[in-house]
This record gives sequence, C-alpha cells and structure tokens, in this order.
Amino acid sequence: MQDDSTMDIADKDAIYLNGWLVLSLLLIMAAAVLASSYQRLNSGQPPFPQVLLFGLLIFLSKGFVIIGPNLAAVLTFFGRYSGTVARDGFFWCNPLANRNIVSRRINNFTTETIKVNDKNGNPIEIAAVISWRIQDTAKAVFAVSDCASYVQMACESAIRELASGRVYDHSLDGDEHGKTLRGDLDGVARELEMKVEEHVRAAGITILSAKITHLAYAPEIAMAMLRRQQAAAVVAARKQIVAGAVGMVKDALDEIREQNIVTLEEGQKAALVANLLTVLVSESETQPVLTLNK
Repeated sequence: MQDDSTMDIADKDAIYLNGWLVLSLLLIMAAAVLASSYQRLNSGQPPFPQVLLFGLLIFLSKGFVIIGPNLAAVLTFFGRYSGTVARDGFFWCNPLANRNIVSRRINNFTTETIKVNDKNGNPIEIAAVISWRIQDTAKAVFAVSDCASYVQMACESAIRELASGRVYDHSLDGDEHGKTLRGDLDGVARELEMKVEEHVRAAGITILSAKITHLAYAPEIAMAMLRRQQAAAVVAARKQIVAGAVGMVKDALDEIREQNIVTLEEGQKAALVANLLTVLVSESETQPVLTLNK
C-alpha cells in the first residue's frame, strides 16, 4: 500500500543543460557523422553505423525546449514527476520526458454576481475580482485538472462564506461597532483574500489581491431595505436633535438660576421647558404667543 505522503508533490528543479551548448555539440557530431558517411561511400562501404548515429542525433534533438518569461516546463518521465525548468531561455532536457508548459503570469478573474444571504438572512448580491498566479507548478499540474475552474469555485465558496458571516449594514441590526460588508470594504477585501488563499493553497496557487466590485441588496428587497435605512437614519437624527435640545434647555435653566434673572416656580419651569423644546425640536418655524395681564 502506497503512503499518502508520496502524493504530496512539490516543485523541484529538473536536470537540464544549456541549449546552445548541446546544440553546438550535436552540430559538431552531425558534421563528423556526415564526413564519415562520405568516406565510407567513397570506399564502397554502406554507412549503416553512421545512419544509426545520425538517427540518435535526431532523437537527442527532441530534448530542446524554449521557455518564455514567466513560463515553466513541468517534466514527467514515464509517469513520474522529474522536475520543473523555471528559468526562461533555451535548454536541453531528457528527450523522453513529457513537457507541460505552465504559465506563471498574473491572472485576473471576475466572479459572476451571486446571490447570498448575509448574517441577518437578508438576500444580497455580491461580486469580486481576484488576482492570482501559479506559485507551485507541480501542484498546479498534478493536484487539479484545471486551475482556472478551481479558482472560480474557490472564489464563489469564499464569497458565500464571507457574506454569511457579516451583516450588510450596521444601521439595520443596531450594532454600530460590528464588522459590516458595506462599512468595512478594506477589511472585507483582506478577509476574502485570506479565505480564497486557504481554498487554493492545495493547488499551488497564490492570491495577490481580492476586491469587491459589486455589493447591493437583492432587487426583491432593495426598496424595502432603502425605506428601512431611511427610517433608521431619521430616528438617529431625531435622537441627536432631542439630545441637543435637552442639553440646551438644561443650560438655559442653569444660567437663569445662576444669574438670578428671575425666580421660576415648578409650573413655570415646566412651561418654559415645553416651550423651548417645541422651538428647538420643531421642523417648522414657531410663532410666539404673548399673554398680557390686564
């Protein structure tokens, strides 16, 4: 029974040579074989050994590989991983090895707008853009069948997990200090990046950035939530107005008492408080009413 640890393949350097050096040697050997063949033909002998050597040189020439910038060649020899050529240039490697060219360039993936419930159960629409690249070429080739599809599924799973753990807006749940989706976009981006990184680490992929591109309530509840937000904003504003008005009335009463402007009975204080609060809290202009004693 094979140990599971042997299935944990990681990047390693392959055995390869400078392509120009090997090409020069093969050309010199080919020239020597052709010269020997010409001599045997002139002497009337069939150049069978030279033909075999020339066929061997053609076979060895299959080991040449050209690797561009930010590309890598993953080599497998009779079904076993034999290493990765991670440098760009012209090289020669085992001609019997199978070569899989892998791109290590940065890829951007924009998720589709998906519908998910937030922590309070409200349906929202959310989408994100993910920047990723292949870090471990061996895992990217042997651990998953398609890196792009794997990243797509991992992003959708991470987005659903992230959205279900936060509320959309703190004004709807009364938690002013809680982490929300709309009020903490930087924190949401960092958390999304970490969650996607956890999902794709097994495939040798690293996440460079993750940003939310779309965030809104689902259309079926958007208008209701907008009215609810407006009502919450009105209530919050009214609380602030009332708190300010009460403070102003208290300051006015304290000033009258300290400067001994007039002595007010309890009933007069109550009437003065009511009038001041009416003036300060009312949205429309107030008209004073004067009572004249005859």
